[in-house]
Amino acid sequence: MDILEGIQMATKTLVANKLRSTLTMLGIIIGNASVIAMIGIGQGAQRLASEQFESLGTNVLFVIPGTRSARGTTTLNPPRTLVLSDAEAIANQVPTVEKVAPQISARQLVRYGNRNQDSLIIGVTPNYSVVRSFDTAVGRYINDLDVKRTDRVAALGPDLAEKLFDCSFEQDQCKGVLGQQVRIRNLSFLVIGIMEPKGAFLGTNQDESVFIPLSTMANRIVGRTSPFGTQLSFISAAAVDDKSVQAAQFQITNLLRQRHKIVCDQSGCKDDFSVESQKDALEIVNTITGGLTIMLGAIAGISLFVGGIGIMNIMLVSVTERTGEIGLRKALGATQHDVLAQFIIEAVILSSAGGILGTLIGVSGITLVAVLSPLKAGISPIAILAAVSISGGIGLFFGVIPARRAALLDPIVALRNV
Repeated sequence: MDILEGIQMATKTLVANKLRSTLTMLGIIIGNASVIAMIGIGQGAQRLASEQFESLGTNVLFVIPGTRSARGTTTLNPPRTLVLSDAEAIANQVPTVEKVAPQISARQLVRYGNRNQDSLIIGVTPNYSVVRSFDTAVGRYINDLDVKRTDRVAALGPDLAEKLFDCSFEQDQCKGVLGQQVRIRNLSFLVIGIMEPKGAFLGTNQDESVFIPLSTMANRIVGRTSPFGTQLSFISAAAVDDKSVQAAQFQITNLLRQRHKIVCDQSGCKDDFSVESQKDALEIVNTITGGLTIMLGAIAGISLFVGGIGIMNIMLVSVTERTGEIGLRKALGATQHDVLAQFIIEAVILSSAGGILGTLIGVSGITLVAVLSPLKAGISPIAILAAVSISGGIGLFFGVIPARRAALLDPIVALRNV
């Protein structure tokens, strides 16, 4: 029996049992679709994170209070080891740093009339908009005079302005928001500007934020809680250029170690801060999202294994039902190799057809996610090739046992069932 004849016989047999064949392929279809979709979504998350970090600028450094291990164990109350004088020292004493933007962040309710919204309140200086690339669409941003006088003024994110004032930013209906008063912790703040859309960053919608002067944030919203000065949540620093990032990172680290009186020994330095570049942060995020992608792909891959077991189960049932046919074929001269090949071809056709259908569903799912969500989900040719190849291999692997059982049937015993 040649391969073409075997494919024709296998196809006729499978078409004759449409419902059984469809249910058998279901596990492979779901497995392939899941693997392709999960890998595509995971890679989309990596691309989205990369774009968000790249939008910050390649020369931006982040000075974060506490070490990674300390922040990981105190997520509800992160360490506050940076103060405003640290940011001023970086600006004045680090020659490779062009601008420094200290900030204090806290979540509070923002109210206007009978509307309220839980938003991220960020106390900033004028340099924040330059270092972090935030532009003002309407009105103005926080200036030096606002910070010096501890003014109660605020620049709103466009999404927050739309929710509080029931206006459309895209249709220029939010210009009337300027001059209105919003309340934060029972204090009135004059709206002086609305920011350009910035999008989400690491799961936080930056367009729902409120920007107020750093001094106002420290004195009237969160309060002063450190004897060493105004505690900061974060410091962003812009290096002179891309080539100066490593030098700036080194100089900032040494300066803060001197200011915080950190002693280094043979075991290392027990820093109470971290200085990370955009590249460092992106590597961390890519490691996390890469691990999640592998985990999601592995979980989805279990469906392929379950689908293979389903193929083996159905093929074993098929061997039992077709015992008479197998005996008749052997009596007419079919060899063990012919019978073995026929059942293996049936299993491979089932798994390959399921793989192709699953691929189409997976690709459709990825396309739908890319259209309806901010994830830049993409179709990975490698994932498609791997999924289809694995599904075909699974059919071959799990089809061998029932095929071998059919090939070893004694034709005399088999013919008794005719």
